[in-house]
Amino acid sequence: MGNRLMVHPTSVTNAIDRLERDGLVRRVPHSEDRRTVLAEITDEGRRVVIKAADALADIEFGLAGLSADTLGALDDAIRTLRRDAGDFED
Repeated sequence: MGNRLMVHPTSVTNAIDRLERDGLVRRVPHSEDRRTVLAEITDEGRRVVIKAADALADIEFGLAGLSADTLGALDDAIRTLRRDAGDFED
């Protein structure tokens, strides 16, 4: 998670601690690697994600004031960044 989020592993642990305390994730052992602990989203966590996604969609992700050309340029820039970071291939 730290690599994907580009944060220090301690930051990930602290975030998971808070999410677990709030009942949004739970820690579960890895099925094959006893040294690894996974974070699994809870039903309440899924409800929070849906609510947040709906709220973002309602405000058009804060992008409603941008022109089609600007949105296209922004999309191209983000796509390039994510591809170069290894998030996906074109």
